[in-house]
Amino acid sequence: MKKILKYVSEYAALVAVSMIIKFTGTITELLIPYILQHIIDVIIPQKNFEKILFWGALMLMCALLTFVLNVVANRGASKVANSVIYNVRRDLYRHIFYMSCNEVDRFTVPSLISRISSDTYNVRNMIGMLLRIGIRAPILIIGGVIMTLGLDPVLSSVLIATIPFIAVLIFFLSRHGIPLYSFVQTGVDSLVLKVREFFSGIRVVKALSQTETEKKRFEEINADLSKRETKATVTLGIINPVITLILNIALAIIILIGAYRVNEGLSEAGKIIAFMSYFTIITTAMTTVNRIFMNYTKGSASANRISETLESVSDLRVLERDHIETDDRISFSNVSFTYSGLSSDAKTLDSINFSLKRGETLGIIGAIGSGKTTVIQLLLRFYDVSDGVIRINGDDIRTIPLNELRKRIGIVFQNDFLMSATTSENIDLGRGLSEEDISLATVIAHADEFISQKENGLKYKLESRAANLSGGQKQRILISRAFAGDPDILILDDSSSALDYKTDALLRGEMNRRLTGATKIIIAQRISSIRHADKILVLDNGKVGGYGDHSSLLRDSELYREIAKTQGEVEE
Repeated sequence: MKKILKYVSEYAALVAVSMIIKFTGTITELLIPYILQHIIDVIIPQKNFEKILFWGALMLMCALLTFVLNVVANRGASKVANSVIYNVRRDLYRHIFYMSCNEVDRFTVPSLISRISSDTYNVRNMIGMLLRIGIRAPILIIGGVIMTLGLDPVLSSVLIATIPFIAVLIFFLSRHGIPLYSFVQTGVDSLVLKVREFFSGIRVVKALSQTETEKKRFEEINADLSKRETKATVTLGIINPVITLILNIALAIIILIGAYRVNEGLSEAGKIIAFMSYFTIITTAMTTVNRIFMNYTKGSASANRISETLESVSDLRVLERDHIETDDRISFSNVSFTYSGLSSDAKTLDSINFSLKRGETLGIIGAIGSGKTTVIQLLLRFYDVSDGVIRINGDDIRTIPLNELRKRIGIVFQNDFLMSATTSENIDLGRGLSEEDISLATVIAHADEFISQKENGLKYKLESRAANLSGGQKQRILISRAFAGDPDILILDDSSSALDYKTDALLRGEMNRRLTGATKIIIAQRISSIRHADKILVLDNGKVGGYGDHSSLLRDSELYREIAKTQGEVEE
């Protein structure tokens, strides 16, 4: 919550002005019943029509002034709330982008989505309500009690006696409110995860006629979230009926005592009418306090989740310079890695060693889950190695600033993405590349052929997830993106799986001819895609199952030989 207050403090001047205006408007509202009492008990008995008009006009002016001041103050409160949440969302989005993959794994993607969406929405509602009526309601309660003391201290004592009961009730339930709504938000995380998975795989679900199964799974998560929400709202929802009960009992007692005092000449009708007006104001304010409390409880739980995210410290710190003189552009020395949450014995990679010079190509092959993509994630420093060291041009990558490290690398991921934008924008991806560089990259990737046939060429608009392209066309645009930055290191992670053999061969030939200075790492399932690489790394459950060129591996690596046989690369 302190983190959110820092954002609010940036608008302290506007908050102060809004509070002053709101305070003034609330005071003028409290004057209205007092003026009414004065008119009934003092002015009307004088039978002076001019005075009646004057005090009536004064009462009307107070009502109009209250309206105008409340509107102005509410506009200021809305501006503060919207500006604060704009800044929170901006910083939250930026912070998430700089998180390590370990941090993202710890929070989970669905949780981060709900924190930047529903949690920020809850906080905005909380701030807006606190600034709009969080100031007004307490002033109405305190001011109303003070005004009633001036009217009739006896009746006021009945009203004041109810306040401790209400305060104890709110305090007791507030201790349970925040944990309950935190519990609700974790349920929202699960719902976001399910919805995200469903819409990502909606075509597969329909193709396999599993719509009803998915509906049942969603229903289970939805029912669980509904139970959590019901528990929170029912527990906290008891406040309003109890407050209403206490105030109604107080009202009945006040009416009885008030009637008796008027009958005995101890009070006047105008005072009783004014007192009842103040009682209505106080009752409404008490109900409003309950609404504020409900929103604060929900908003505070969300604020804690947001603060937890913003205060998380990246585990990818830039270390002091560590350089060795070498001719290698890339080297892995005894690199081991274990994902967070797994035992140290369950190594994803175990003692990986290889080195590449400028212009050389490394092919990586292995079964699914053997650790191929993990090698790339470590090179990009999405994760830090558990043991060993990775160097680029002799520098430990942990000593290279992340932006500088990643600008050297062009990559096509196994599961990459294309956004709803033009073909050119998808290749450029905000890097400010020239049209010539983009066009050349499409030629190297053999994407220029189909792009030129599309309406507007490079300006052709892709649909969401590039649904208007074939699998092979998507991959060639992604490969164009990797080529366009003229990278020192080029990584292709199973990026030709949707290409036919001819296009794959043409692509590799064009890449070797034009990108002679780039060091290349190609992850593939087909030996034909990597057989001409300078070096080939065979991975077997995170361990090296072979390392060398195609010929030496056929001779020395049983695993590589088996893969080659199954793919028809060698005769039985």
